[in-house]
Amino acid sequence: MNSFTALGVVPLVSFPLATEQDVFLLRRSGKSAAEALGVEKQDQIRLATALSELGRDLLGSDGLTVAFGVARRPVPVLLVGMEWAQDRALGGEALQAASRLVTVRYTPPRHTVTVEQPLTPDGRTAEAIEHAREAVLAHAETGVPDDTRAQTSDLIAALVESRAQREELRRLNEELEETNRGVVALYSELSEELEETNRGVVALYAELEEKSRLLREASEAKTRFWANVSHELRTPVNSVVGLARLLLEFDEDRLDEEQRRQIGLISASGATLLALVDELLDVAKAESGRLEPHWAPVDLRAALGQLRGTLRGYGSPGAAELIVAGSAPNLVTDEVMLTRILRNLLSNALKFTPAGTVRLDVAPERADGHDRVVFTVSDTGIGIPAEEQQQIFEEFYQVRGPHQRGRSGTGLGLPYARRLTELLGGSLALTSTPGTGTVVTVTLPADGRPAARSGAGEPAGAPEPLVAVLVTVDDDSAFRASIRPLLDQLAGRVVEVSEGGRASAAVRREQPDAVLLDLHLPDLDGYAVLAELAADPALAAVPVLVLTSTPSGELDRDRLTHARAVLDKSALNRPGLAAALTAARTPTSPHTGRKDDTG
Repeated sequence: MNSFTALGVVPLVSFPLATEQDVFLLRRSGKSAAEALGVEKQDQIRLATALSELGRDLLGSDGLTVAFGVARRPVPVLLVGMEWAQDRALGGEALQAASRLVTVRYTPPRHTVTVEQPLTPDGRTAEAIEHAREAVLAHAETGVPDDTRAQTSDLIAALVESRAQREELRRLNEELEETNRGVVALYSELSEELEETNRGVVALYAELEEKSRLLREASEAKTRFWANVSHELRTPVNSVVGLARLLLEFDEDRLDEEQRRQIGLISASGATLLALVDELLDVAKAESGRLEPHWAPVDLRAALGQLRGTLRGYGSPGAAELIVAGSAPNLVTDEVMLTRILRNLLSNALKFTPAGTVRLDVAPERADGHDRVVFTVSDTGIGIPAEEQQQIFEEFYQVRGPHQRGRSGTGLGLPYARRLTELLGGSLALTSTPGTGTVVTVTLPADGRPAARSGAGEPAGAPEPLVAVLVTVDDDSAFRASIRPLLDQLAGRVVEVSEGGRASAAVRREQPDAVLLDLHLPDLDGYAVLAELAADPALAAVPVLVLTSTPSGELDRDRLTHARAVLDKSALNRPGLAAALTAARTPTSPHTGRKDDTG
C-alpha cells in the first residue's frame, strides 16, 4: 500500500483478496505473522478473527488488496491494510465486530482500512520481520479444509486457555476470601487493642493534667509563701538591726567590751538576715514575673569601687585578696541587679577561697555585630566537683563535704545571680576544677534594652521593635496566642499563617524581615516549606528561624541547612529570641541549622 511507504513501514507481503480462499489465507497469514513477531496466543486469535470479518465484508470489491507491514515506532506495531477501488463503504457490523477485538483505523469515504496490533520491542528487529514474512508466505497454498481445521484448533485452544484462566481466577478468589477473613479478624483485634490503648492514654493524659495543675498550684503557693514571709520578716529584722545600731551609738559608754562585741554580732547577723530576706523576695518576684529591670546608664567605675569597699575585709583574717581589674566600658543596665549579681558571685568566691586571690575582670566584647560587657569572677579556691556543677543552680542546693564545713549559706546565691542575669538579657556560665578554683562569666548586652521612644500613637517607654515585619507559620493556635505578646515586643507587625502551603505566598506578599517556622504542619511540613523558600530566588534571602518541640536527636539536619537557627519551643524567652533574630538578620550570619539554647 502506498500509505505504508509514506509512514516508513517495513513491508512484509501483499496479495489480492478476490475469493473465499483468499479470506482464509488472510486469516492464517495474520495469525502466523503475529506469532512470528512475539504476539500472545489470544491476541493472535483476536487479530485473525478481526481480519476475517473485515475481509468477508469487503470481498467482491474491485481491486481489493491486502498488505502486511511493521511500523518501527517507539512501540513497534504490526499493520494490516486493505485497499479497494470502487466507491463502497465498509459494513458497520463488520467494523464494530473487528473494533472490539483490535484497533481499526477507518474514516469514510476513504477506500482504505488499517488494523494495528502492538508488538514487543523485539518485534522491530530485522530477524523477527524476516521470520514473519516467511510465515505469511508459507500459507500461500492453504485450502479451505485446512483453514477450517485451523480455526477449530484455535477455538479449542482458546477454550482450554479460558477454562484454565477461569480455574486460576476461582483459586485466586478463594485465597483472597481467606486473606480477607484474616484481615478482618486482625483488624478487629487491632481495633480492640487500639481502643484499650486510647482509653489508657486518655486516663494518663487526665492524670498528667491533674498533676500539672497540682504542680502549678504548689509553685504558686511556694512563690506566695516566699513573698509573704519575706515581707513579714523585713519589719522585725529592720527593728533588730536598727536597735543594735542605736545601742552601739548611744550606750557606748555603758557597755563593756564583751557587750559591744555581742551587740556587734547581733547587728552583723541582722544585716545578713536582711540581705537574705531581700534575696528571697527578689527570687519570689522573679518567679512570678513581677521583677522588672530599671534600665539606665551605669557608672561602672563608681559601682565597682563601692562593691570593692563593701567586700573589703570579707571573711576571716588571712582570707583571699580581692582584686578588681579591667576597663570601665559604657553600659546600660539595672545597676541594683548588676551589683547584686557581682556581690553574690564575689562573696561566694571569697567564702570558698581560704587563701590566694579572688579576681573580678571587666572587659568590652563585640560579637555578631553587638557590643557586650563581660564580667569574669575567678578564684583560687577549693572548686566544685564536676557532677555537682549543674545542681548548684537549683534553689537551696548546697554542695556537701568540705564546701559546707564552717561556711554558712542558703544555697540561693548562684540561682539568684543567674536569674537576675537572664532578666538583664545576659548569660551566666561556670567552670570549676576541684583544688584549683572556679571561674564564673557573666555576659551582658552593653546597650541593655533598646532605648524607649514616645512617638505619635505609641505609648512612652515601649521597646523599639527589632524587626518591622515578622511572619509566623504554625498550626497550633494556642501556641501562637501564647507567644504573640512576646512577638509584639520584638516586631512592629506580626503576620500569622496556620498552613504550610500558604507560607511561601505570605512571605512573598509581606516581604518580612524574618520568618518563624514550625516543623510539624498538617498539609506541607516545615522541611518542605524551607525547601520552597530556599528554591525561590526572591525568597531565599529571608531569614528563617525554626521553632520546634522535636528533640534535637530526631531532627533531619540535612534538610535544615537553610534555617538560620533552630529554637526549642519549650525554652523560648525574650532575650534568646531577640538574640536569634538579631543574629539571623546579620549578613554574615551562617546558616547553621543547629539547635540553639534559648533558655
